Amino acid sequence: MGKPDSTTTGDDDALFREATAGARPLAQDRAEPYRARRRPVPLELPTGDEGDALADDGGETPDFLDFMRPGVQRRLYDELRRGLLPPEATLDLHGMRVADARLALQRFLAQSLEHRRRCVRVIHGKGFGSGNRAPVLKEKVNRWLPQRSEVLAFCSAPRWDGGTGAAYVLLSRRLDRPR
Repeated sequence: MGKPDSTTTGDDDALFREATAGARPLAQDRAEPYRARRRPVPLELPTGDEGDALADDGGETPDFLDFMRPGVQRRLYDELRRGLLPPEATLDLHGMRVADARLALQRFLAQSLEHRRRCVRVIHGKGFGSGNRAPVLKEKVNRWLPQRSEVLAFCSAPRWDGGTGAAYVLLSRRLDRPR
């Protein structure tokens, strides 16, 4: 290619506009750097007690939650960690007592399975209200989620969607999984 011709006229511009008149932008397959946060939706909670209680184990909770069952594809887990699988529903446990949070989580997971949701978000908080102690609900969520067979993987949410105060949960869509 040579130097651009300095004698271009308005005809060249008109020809260019005519040649590109029907052009459309290409579709992008990259994730956007920012997404508006979805507001939590109230649950349609059934009354009564579910028979599958979650056990409370003690222990130290890491800052970044990280769990993946054997057999889950690494690529799928990496997409969950990077926030490429947008959560289809959100449960906010802020301000709940442990017993209420356990029941709400059980019902939320049951409802999410019923609606065949693939990825959900559980907001447990960072424990700033716990004083000098460890975050209580974060520890409980970290203990409860692996006990449920429908939970394939979970991790702390990306920074723009709650960070270490929320968890993305990857659910199985199979309704016949034993609990």
